[in-house]
Amino acid sequence: MDQEQQFLQAFDDHADELFRHAYFRVSNRETARDLVQDAYTKVWEYVAKGNTVEQFRPFLYRTLNNVIIDEYRKRRTESLDTILAEEGVHEMRFDELVTGGKDEHEFALDAGQVHDLLATLPEHYRRVVVLRFIDELQPQEIAEMIGESVNVVSVRIHRGIASLKKEYARRMSDTQSP
Repeated sequence: MDQEQQFLQAFDDHADELFRHAYFRVSNRETARDLVQDAYTKVWEYVAKGNTVEQFRPFLYRTLNNVIIDEYRKRRTESLDTILAEEGVHEMRFDELVTGGKDEHEFALDAGQVHDLLATLPEHYRRVVVLRFIDELQPQEIAEMIGESVNVVSVRIHRGIASLKKEYARRMSDTQSP
């Protein structure tokens, strides 16, 4: 399959998940659509110049994240946290955030709670946790996207989830205390 066919297949396979990722990041449907369209346009321009893309999914995510960063630079006066809080991300639900292991936990939280919990994580943990559980990327894909080893990504995911569980437990005990 040539690069053009692979690009078209990648569009069919990943457009919805890229939109969800963009929407989670910007909380505005139209902006998310525009950002995804911009990302696909940039990738197409890259391919049209004769460049080769080995794996489209991580390449598309990396491109989309760069487009999102550019968008935030345009709107420097507002932070991601302010935008998410103001634009109603609380309407969405994330039914599960599950990790493997002996003490597997399932969380049923609304997006506001997820956002609040994620905000407690350092950026390097938050980024990989979002990519793994919200965007459903595999550790190998995340590693390629952020330029780290799979081992580093896996450790960050594990530590991020452990930190989220600890914070969740702390909040639950605070709400149950008299």
